[in-house]
Parts: sequence; C-alpha cells; structure tokens
Amino acid sequence: MVTALTTNSEATAYIDSVYNKLVEQNAHETEFLQAAKEIIYSLAPVFEQHPEYVDAAILERIVEPERIIKFRISWTDDNGKVQVNRGYRVQYNSAIGPYKGGLRFHPSVNESIIKFLGFEQIFKNSLTGQPIGGGKGGSDFDPKGKSNNEIMRFCQAFMTELYRHIGQDTDVPAGDIGVGGREVGYLYGQYKRIRGGYEPGILTGKGLAFGGSLTRTEATGYGCVYFVEEMLREIGESFANQTVVVSGSGNVAIYAIQKAQQLGAKVVGASDSSGYIHDPNGIDVEALKDIKEVRKARISEYVETHPEATFTEGCTGIWTIPCDIALPCATQNEINEEAAKTLVANGVKAIGEGANMPSTLEAIDVYYANDVLFGPAKAANAGGVAVSALEMAQDSARQFWTFEEVDQKLHNIMTNIYNESSAAAKRYGHEGNLLVGANIAGFIKVADAMLAQGVF
Repeated sequence: MVTALTTNSEATAYIDSVYNKLVEQNAHETEFLQAAKEIIYSLAPVFEQHPEYVDAAILERIVEPERIIKFRISWTDDNGKVQVNRGYRVQYNSAIGPYKGGLRFHPSVNESIIKFLGFEQIFKNSLTGQPIGGGKGGSDFDPKGKSNNEIMRFCQAFMTELYRHIGQDTDVPAGDIGVGGREVGYLYGQYKRIRGGYEPGILTGKGLAFGGSLTRTEATGYGCVYFVEEMLREIGESFANQTVVVSGSGNVAIYAIQKAQQLGAKVVGASDSSGYIHDPNGIDVEALKDIKEVRKARISEYVETHPEATFTEGCTGIWTIPCDIALPCATQNEINEEAAKTLVANGVKAIGEGANMPSTLEAIDVYYANDVLFGPAKAANAGGVAVSALEMAQDSARQFWTFEEVDQKLHNIMTNIYNESSAAAKRYGHEGNLLVGANIAGFIKVADAMLAQGVF
C-alpha cells in the first residue's frame, strides 16, 4: 500500500497523530485529505533518519497553509443580472520562494480542492529546482457558455479582490483548468489598471506581447512526456512504436499527444467531459487542436471528419482502450481501482500523470502491485510550473528566450526531477518507487529551508 510504506512503529505513530488531527479539523475536505495522506505517509523513512524534523514540527507546520484568502466576486452578466461567485487563494508555503500556483475556474472549486492543489504544489515546485513556494487559487465560476465580455467582467471582478494579495516577490498566480491565455490577459489588464505601470512578473501564462514565454502552452504536456521518457529509458524502451491513451483534450492533453507522436508513439485515445474518441489509426492532433482550441467545440465532432474513429459518451470509459502507456491529463481521481485493473489487464506498462492527482490511492496500489511504471503528478506534471518560473526569470531580466531554449531548459528540468526522485527513493529504501522518491525529494528541500528560518 502506498499509504503504509514503513514498519517503523514510532514513525508511523507520529504520522498517524498528524493525519488524525487533520481529519478531525478538515473532515469534509476529502480531496485535501487524500492528497495529504498520500504524501505524508510516504515520508516515514525521512522521519526515521531525521528526528530534527519531528522536533521542529515540520510536518505539523507544512500541512497547514500559511494563509487562506476567501472572497466574494460580484459581476454582471450580459443580461444585466448580478451574479455572485466565491474566490479563493491558498498561500500554502513560502519557505523557498514566493507562492506559485495556478487559478482554476470550474464549478467544482471549493476550499478542499484548492487546498489539495496548493499542498501538492509545495512539493512539485520544490522538485523543479526553482525558487518558488506553493500556492493555488480559483473560483466556482464556470467559463463554459459565457461570452467573452462576461468572462472579461468576471476576471476583472476577481482581480479587483485578489490584487492586494499578490506580487512578483509575494505570490505569482498562473492558469489552470478554465483559465487560459484569454483569462490571464483579462486578469493582468485589470491588475495593471488598478496598480498602474508595467509589472509583468505578477502573473505567468501571459501573452507573448506582454511578458509571456514561448513553450508555456506546451510545457505541462511536453514535460509529462519527457518524464515518462526517462522512466522508459530505465527499462531499455522509449515512446517509439508504443500505443498511448491520453485523457483530456485541453492544453496538457493536446501537447502530450503532440510530443508523444513526435517521439514515435501512436496515440489512439483522447476525451473531454462529454465522452472519448478512439482512433486506431492515431489521433490527428491538428484536427483536435482545431476542435478544442479554435472552435471550442465538443470532441465528438472529431468523428465527423475521421470516420475510422469512434466516439463514446462518458469519459471514464477511455481507460478500457488497450494501451502500452496511459497519460491521464484531465482531472483529479479519474482513474479509480477498477479502471487501474482494466489498464493492467490490457497490458499497460507505464502511467504518467499529466493532471493533478488523477489516480486514487487504490489505483496507485494496483500499479505498484503489478510492476507498472508510475510517474506521480507532482513530478510528471511539473513542466507547467517549471516554465512559469522560467517566464518569471525572463520578466525579471527583461529577456526573451527562443522556443528551443525554453524547451531545452524544460527537458533538463524534467530529467533532473526524474533523477532526483529516483535517487531519493533508493536512498530511503524504496528503490523504483517514484511516488515515494518525489515526495521525499520535494519535502527535504522545503523542510531544510523551514529549519534554517526558525519557527514562523
């Protein structure tokens, strides 16, 4: 079990005490508790070797956000009716740098979702090697079906509340689900209107004309593939001639598909919230980009121009498509125990998480019980925030790097994340377990910074 990796009763008892208190205080926050459980129990080998972390209550401190900001967003729709949404920003940990993490606009957003994402972000950001702490934010606003003017007015109202809490040395938001280049542009425009002057470093994922970075759009998808490429290399394989299924059809999924194809794979599945497509000849990524990025349409339209492909309603069934490599790039908990068993039965050899926490704890246990290579989200999907940090560096230096320069830096970062995760797993007695390795490697850097800075 990923949640019981040690037999050391003292370390386990300590973690139990911390986790039980979290459950008592946050019983209704199921997503946050899931993320916390996966991470903190895997740190048991660290506490066995480093009692100074226990003495300084690093674990008790790191599971609690430094600050949670919750606010009302009032805006007016195209019919002149006032709408009200909730907004959040969780500033989780700033030990190694300013809070960094995306904004998610989706009806499912609540405090539990934002806390789980922010908690994961601490370790993900640490793994990148960049000086960025963990944070996350968003709103239960749904951009789907809204006009551009409605989205603009909402973004302006959201930033009017958020602006006083962010800054290039304090907290630097970015995009996430429901927040792409359009939304970031509106958010930045409102910040600039309120604050005055040119401050490109306060947001990442910006347009190229006002401080954005090449490769940012592709970064998470590309990074996921680069990480899986390193996993495959360890067993003497590559993406060449592999059959791949990718869930989702947003930025992460589209560019994971593109990069996997460039490396010689055949990607046969993709999805959106309405269902999934199966193209045995390989997904036409340019057609998919036209449907999802240009026309903002449903993925079912793909079969209208690709008669060899099929569309099936209900996105969860995508994991019944046989594949060698699965890249879940849609949302949290999209692969449960049953889906994981189906993937294993169909011969999957590697899983790379492009989304945040797309596998349940039970699914992860299935992977490890069947020797499936597993790239956990905090490592495999760190490419997006890594390039966000590179965007921050370019803004600070007033520089602009080429696509090739940023892509090479991204590739190097993902390779380093794999190597550090692999080395940490081996060092702490769990060789080959990249989940444990990534959690430990990310934790130790932050824990050491917290020790050095005293109690705060």
